[in-house]
Amino acid sequence: MNADVRAIKTPAEQGLAQAFAAARDTLPGKGAVAALRENAFREFDLRGLPHRRVEEWKYTDLRALMREAVPLAGVPDAAAKARAKEAGAAFKGVDCRRLVFVDGTFVTEMSDLAPEAGLTIGSMAQALAKGDARVAAQVGKTFPNADVAVALNTALMGDGAVVHVAAGTALARPIHLVFVGGSEKPSAAFVRSLVVVENGAKAIIIESHEGGTTQVNAALELVAGDDTQVDHVKLTQGRALHVASLMVSIGARAAFNTFAFTGDASLVRNQSFIRFAGEGSHGGIRGVSLLRGKEHVDNTLQIEHAVAHCDSREQFRAVLDNESRSVFQGKIVVKPHAQKTDSKMMTRSLLLSDDAEAYNKPELEIFADDVVCGHGATAGALDPGLKFYLMSRGISDKESEALLIQAFIGETVEEIAHEGIREAVMNQAIAWLKGRA
Repeated sequence: MNADVRAIKTPAEQGLAQAFAAARDTLPGKGAVAALRENAFREFDLRGLPHRRVEEWKYTDLRALMREAVPLAGVPDAAAKARAKEAGAAFKGVDCRRLVFVDGTFVTEMSDLAPEAGLTIGSMAQALAKGDARVAAQVGKTFPNADVAVALNTALMGDGAVVHVAAGTALARPIHLVFVGGSEKPSAAFVRSLVVVENGAKAIIIESHEGGTTQVNAALELVAGDDTQVDHVKLTQGRALHVASLMVSIGARAAFNTFAFTGDASLVRNQSFIRFAGEGSHGGIRGVSLLRGKEHVDNTLQIEHAVAHCDSREQFRAVLDNESRSVFQGKIVVKPHAQKTDSKMMTRSLLLSDDAEAYNKPELEIFADDVVCGHGATAGALDPGLKFYLMSRGISDKESEALLIQAFIGETVEEIAHEGIREAVMNQAIAWLKGRA
């Protein structure tokens, strides 16, 4: 006699199943897209919400943290759009092309859709509904169901951005994807974006997530072709339960950089899946997290060197105050044929309180014998000697701490190549420092 053992579904998992059953016929996309959704939801239904017994989610037990599933966000009304007008203010000093999404829906009247040679912009929902061949060929293909959170996003994906940069095009301005929650009621948004940068093109992509959407599951697939230069910056603020997945495929002789800044955010999980698929490419994966209260921020990376002669640098810094908690999990995987790989990973945590917690877990998984790889992790408090030196020069206690914290994160922020974006990120950090009690 064989017993069929099944895990008991939590209220949140049951709610998500009910949401998918109710929405499956109205979600954009038929045929292959609908089949993709069904397969992805079966994957989620089989595995359930990730929990502490799943190694990659050991420190961010989503099954325990997500008590219930709130309703899917509807089409934003005029009031929600009005509340979203000031969104993306962190980058108001940067000359960007803004694409605005309110409660997960693309709002064209608030977006800059002026034509530019070599650039195509569209709505993911419309592309899925129309069966756009280019989108269908890419969505869900970069890292198929790389993670249960990605599978859930694929099943319930609604709207998002579709950006295509033609070969040889150098965009005149960065593209700023502004995601904001405008609803006053609890709601969930499953946004999916696709950015394709063809051979020899150059692009800068900014993401900012803010506002009152209660639960956010965001995914961005980015395909960088050969000889491309792509920079990606993500800023996350707000009180939402925020899970974001970045999935990147990098071609040959390309330069790809990504930077994640998180501050004043309740519960954030940023996970990146990055594959070096072409030889001779360089990658910079960096981030800064500023935490206080009982905030929780998790940065988890999987960097896959699948081919030879590529190098990557991973550098993350976290500042923790009060009872906050930071998590860094970084894994560098070097495949058997990826000889001459050069990859280094470093994470540093600065603890401003005895009650703060930092969990750092860098890993190497190497299957090639001619590589240079290394990793490191540190956690500690402010240097009392340096603080005393500043205070002896007439600088106050809090100002001394602010200067030392700014210097601590400055080394990482300085790696952002675009001057305006770099200044905007540092201004956000300074505003956080000024807000310390």
